[in-house]
Amino acid sequence: MANKHYLIFTGLLLFLSVEWTWAFSEEELHARYWNNKGKQALDTALNMKPNLNTAKNVILFLGDGMGVTTITAARILKGQLKGQSGEEGSLVMDTFPYLALSKTYNVDQQMPDSAGTATAYLCGVKANYGTLGVTAATPRSNCSASFGNEVTSILHRAKMAGKSVGIVTTTRVQHASPGASYAHSAERGWYSDSDLSPEAIQNGCRDIAYQLVHNTEINVILGGGRQYMFPRTRPDPEYPDYSGDRKDGVDLTAEWLKNKKNAKYVWNKAEFDAVDPEKTDFLMGLFEPKDCRYEMDRDPTMDPSLTEMMEKAIKVLSKNPLGYFLFVEDEGRIDHGHHSGKAKRALYEAVEFDQAIGRAADLTNAMDTLSVVTADHSHVFAFGGHSARGNSVLGVARELGRDGKRFTTAIYGNGPGYQIVNGVRPDMNESISSGDDYRQQAPVPKSSETHGIEDVAIFAKGPMAHLFHGVQEQSYIAHVMAYAAGLPSSPSAPPPIPPLFFLNILHTFSAWRSVADRKK
Repeated sequence: MANKHYLIFTGLLLFLSVEWTWAFSEEELHARYWNNKGKQALDTALNMKPNLNTAKNVILFLGDGMGVTTITAARILKGQLKGQSGEEGSLVMDTFPYLALSKTYNVDQQMPDSAGTATAYLCGVKANYGTLGVTAATPRSNCSASFGNEVTSILHRAKMAGKSVGIVTTTRVQHASPGASYAHSAERGWYSDSDLSPEAIQNGCRDIAYQLVHNTEINVILGGGRQYMFPRTRPDPEYPDYSGDRKDGVDLTAEWLKNKKNAKYVWNKAEFDAVDPEKTDFLMGLFEPKDCRYEMDRDPTMDPSLTEMMEKAIKVLSKNPLGYFLFVEDEGRIDHGHHSGKAKRALYEAVEFDQAIGRAADLTNAMDTLSVVTADHSHVFAFGGHSARGNSVLGVARELGRDGKRFTTAIYGNGPGYQIVNGVRPDMNESISSGDDYRQQAPVPKSSETHGIEDVAIFAKGPMAHLFHGVQEQSYIAHVMAYAAGLPSSPSAPPPIPPLFFLNILHTFSAWRSVADRKK
């Protein structure tokens, strides 16, 4: 009997040692490991110096719905996809030296949407829920109230300063987040002229697709949204059963190409790959009728990835000696994955988004390029429960609920994952919860999971990145980007004088005094 107990105990120790060996390294068991890590981090912090250069280039990376919980889960998933436990790893955005929090509320709503938030971080002015590029004096869907209340985006100001500008997104290019960079609309849903309300038509408001082509001359436009650019008589080139959505009969891609040199419109991967950035000054690529596909579903022979689109955009824009402003968003698909209650889809999108940030770092120089990573809002996505180190992000907790059933560590506060029938929820295991289309359980039934209300993170590196600190209004983001690039904070304001200007004057004066003293 004693031998039997010994064998059981030995087997338990072996099991635990295998678990420990797999989940973390032996050196983590010793204080010197953590002391060394702490010292290295402290040395890095003590040697940080603000970059006071003027930003020649500005890149804003927007992860729609990418709250702090999503960032943590994506970090672990990234490591686990490489065969690691994941918790100890880092996303590229984690390596940015400056960090702040952004308050995301809209003027009229505690829980924000992507339109009002985009107006804040792109235009520097908080707005109402569902409105684009207008002040909060514009009630949603009220066309006539928008006139005289337009606000100007940093993209437009950069273009007026002679820079090249671009937008890259995995949603339709007329969607709320990219839309605030060029449109002024009382209603985010006015994608094409067929979406306009009778009041909007009567008062002369234009749809967002029309404004994309006519408001600001944008050098690079990449994403989805073909449907809103073509007339209803035009079949889609990829899906013949679909057609355009415009009632006015106008081909807006042809309108965009007019009077432009070295301009190209493409709609598939082969045409996209054939574009030579050195010979292209204007590029529009629309790869789906509406939103681009999830990264997990993307056909690499037909649609470029977010990283590929972003790389092409940088190569086209960077030819301008005055620099560029680029908006890069994997907003829609992180956001849409959460709305559908499918954490796996949202998190895989977040990992691809971080890959794009890393590739941008390879293509740019932090001495002259300000890079900012943030989100417009979060989601009611939670990540917790008792789980061992290295537990799958999409796995189950190691303890049971009070109902005697397992539960996933990733879960939603509400949404389509509601599965309670007669007070009973289904049991769970990892083989089910790791499925591509598995919906995490939710206690409140809704057809679409909702946004969160809490603050979101801002990561920054490059010129003036140190100005991102503390807890700020979301509208502060646009003001820092404008200041860093030497752009006016508003259309009527003069450009700011960067600190290096004063430093140069001081150095010149000091040198002059030194020469004068020697002559005495």
